[in-house]
Amino acid sequence: MRYYSGEDFDSLVKEGVHLIDFYADWCGPCKMLGAVLEEVSDKIDIIKVNTDSYGELANRFKVMSIPHLVFFKDGKEVSYSVGFMDKDTLLEKIEEVNNL
Repeated sequence: MRYYSGEDFDSLVKEGVHLIDFYADWCGPCKMLGAVLEEVSDKIDIIKVNTDSYGELANRFKVMSIPHLVFFKDGKEVSYSVGFMDKDTLLEKIEEVNNL
C-alpha cells in the first residue's frame, strides 16, 4: 500500500490491476476501511489518495462521498465502490476485477 504524492496518476495505473482508495484523515469509515485494506494489500496494488490534499484528482473521478474505491486494470477504470466494504466483499471484488 502506498500514498499518492502528486506524481502522474495515469502512469501509476497504466499497467496491471490497481485499487485507488480516496479517503480523508477525519473520515471514520475511511479509517475502518483502511484496516481492511491493510489485510488485503498482498492481493492488489493499493494507492491511497487523500481527498483533502488532492481534491482535483478526486473531482476527476467524481468522488462525492468517501471512502470511494476505484479499480483500474491496464489504465482503464473498470469498477468503483462507495462506502465501507468488509474483507470478504472486498476480496470478491478484487477477484472479479482480476478476472476481467
